[in-house]
Amino acid sequence: MATIDLQAEAAKFPFWYHKIELPGGFVTPGWAPLDPDSYGVPQDLTGKRVLDVGAWDGYWTFEALKRGASEVVAIDDFSDYLGTLEEKDRRAWETFDFCRESLGYSEDRCKRIEMSVYEATEDRIGRFDVVFCFGTLYHLRYPLLALDVLASVCDERMFIESAILDDFSPYRGGFGHGYSGAQPVMEFYPTSEYGNNPTNWWVPSLACLGMMTIAIGFDDCQVWKLTDQPQHLAHCRGFAHAWRNAA
Repeated sequence: MATIDLQAEAAKFPFWYHKIELPGGFVTPGWAPLDPDSYGVPQDLTGKRVLDVGAWDGYWTFEALKRGASEVVAIDDFSDYLGTLEEKDRRAWETFDFCRESLGYSEDRCKRIEMSVYEATEDRIGRFDVVFCFGTLYHLRYPLLALDVLASVCDERMFIESAILDDFSPYRGGFGHGYSGAQPVMEFYPTSEYGNNPTNWWVPSLACLGMMTIAIGFDDCQVWKLTDQPQHLAHCRGFAHAWRNAA
């Protein structure tokens, strides 16, 4: 498609989450990710089989392929609609398929499967060198169980991005009243306490996020924040890179 055609076709979708660069320099009208470099994903994923959990429009699926991944499997279940979207505004895999076709990736190399993270077992989808779990953990009712499941299919590295409590806690007074002292804490939100969003169930501190990766069987991890002193809830995000040491 010509650039103008891509823009016109993209405009037919009522909502975009990801900003994805398509041929001709057109970028889809989403807002995430805020800072792709902050995710710490290696520039070279040559030959890796990658799992992208909570793929949505597919930014990280396509990014992994651009970085040389031999195959990427994207999974999502579209169960929460970000807590704000009406069902009619979320078109399941339609935006993903539009981008995949525009970028010229085959279904063999770029698979997408509608499933819950709890169903992501080796019997269903095989094993992976690298697992991405971005923007998903805090939307899960059973976050440690989900990470256990993902760890069971991951042979090398897992990258996790999540809301964190270090600079903001709704129970402690908001901004400037989080858990900044490396406490391994996770808060539970039974209704809409975090961000006025009923699909935000749990948020960990950065220290807790790192310790969770060790608890699920990885040998070591590195954790960091998106923003040192965030002033907006969207910037209260943390990252974890967990890996298995070679035998």
